[in-house]
Amino acid sequence: MSNVFEPEWDAERDAEPFRWKRARLGRQTGARDLGASLFEVPPGAATFPLHAHFANEELLVVLTGRPTLTTREGKRELREGEVVSFPAGLEGAHRLDNETDAPVRILIVSTMRAPEINAMLEDGKFWLRDYAPGTDPPDGAFDVWTTPD
Repeated sequence: MSNVFEPEWDAERDAEPFRWKRARLGRQTGARDLGASLFEVPPGAATFPLHAHFANEELLVVLTGRPTLTTREGKRELREGEVVSFPAGLEGAHRLDNETDAPVRILIVSTMRAPEINAMLEDGKFWLRDYAPGTDPPDGAFDVWTTPD
C-alpha cells in the first residue's frame, strides 16, 4: 500500500542540478488516468528545467520544506502546505528548486493524457511522445526531442 510518509521510491535522477527521488504513487495504487508522484529534492537541487506541458495539468502540494517556484512571471518561495496549479500550456510553465539546506518533499498530481508535448523554456527544445508523462515508454513508442528551426 502506498504511503506519502513511508514511500517506496521507484525512480531517481542524479544529473546536476536535477537530483531527486520519486515515488510514483498513482502507478503504485493502480491509477489509470491520474498520476501522483512524491518527490524528495535534496538541498541545492531542482526537479526539472523550466517547462510546460501542453496536454496535461499538474497540481503541486508542498509537504515539507520551502521550495522555490520559478514561472514565466518570476520566482517565489513556497511554504509548507501551499498548493499551486499548473494548467496545460505556456501559462503553466514551472520549475522547482530547493535553495535551502534541508530536503524538500512535494506531491505532484496530474492528468495522464497522451500524446504529450513539453516545451523546455530554458533551451528551446520540445519533447514529443505518444505516452503519458511519468510512465515508461512502451516498445515502439514515438519519443522525440527537437528544436524548432
